[in-house]
Amino acid sequence: MKLYIQNMVCLCCKMTVAAELKKMGLAYSGLELGEVHLTNPITKKEKTLLKRTLHDYGLELMEDKKAILVEKIVALIISMIHDSEELPTMNFSVFLTNQLNQDYHTLSTLFSQTKGVTIEHFIILHKIERVKELIMYDELSLTEISYKLDYSSVAHLSNQFKKVTGLTPTFFKNIKNKKRIPLESL
Repeated sequence: MKLYIQNMVCLCCKMTVAAELKKMGLAYSGLELGEVHLTNPITKKEKTLLKRTLHDYGLELMEDKKAILVEKIVALIISMIHDSEELPTMNFSVFLTNQLNQDYHTLSTLFSQTKGVTIEHFIILHKIERVKELIMYDELSLTEISYKLDYSSVAHLSNQFKKVTGLTPTFFKNIKNKKRIPLESL
């Protein structure tokens, strides 16, 4: 049985869900961003308790098919940008279409209606957060970061960074109190 969980955007969220499932004695065979595969069916009472418990952590058990699809898009984008070593070589629209087996126009329209932002802008916001993270680690040059995140050039990365943050990447690198936005707030 598959359950879908909204706002599950990081490793800590996955660990929290795993711990709560274990406390409740619910066995699972898979746990990904936004979804869990239970090995056995769940009772109505267990589902209500799980729903309440997850809510305490800012997570929501979802049942609406459209909301589930939007969360799948979010999880794919987050996983693609924050968890993978390299971005896919294909367009994001093609990647999402292939992964979700849905028409991109349908995905895009539903996402925009639900989130109030386009998929493209959502991807840009996440790429900029990833750039901030990589700048803070101070292990890669801006050229390496731009290549890693599939920007056409450092200038392209810098322009997009400044448009979103109001700062240049170099200025951001030199400030003392670097501020990042939690992924669930994007």
